[in-house]
Amino acid sequence: MIRDTIARNLRQAREARELSQEQLGFLANVDRSYVGSLERREYNPTVEMLEKLAAPLGIEVIDFFKTEPGI
Repeated sequence: MIRDTIARNLRQAREARELSQEQLGFLANVDRSYVGSLERREYNPTVEMLEKLAAPLGIEVIDFFKTEPGI
């Protein structure tokens, strides 16, 4: 399921940059609880939301959809 892939890649990218969910939320202007919900696969993010999260992570939106391990 694509939601699983996005959640995994979001968490990997966040942890690789040693950011907490709260820090990422602040940098992306998104509520911390929403970041956690995405990582737990509770929501389907919009493309706009992925753009907001990708910027502080230093990745491209397409990176959220990669199926091979590691970002």
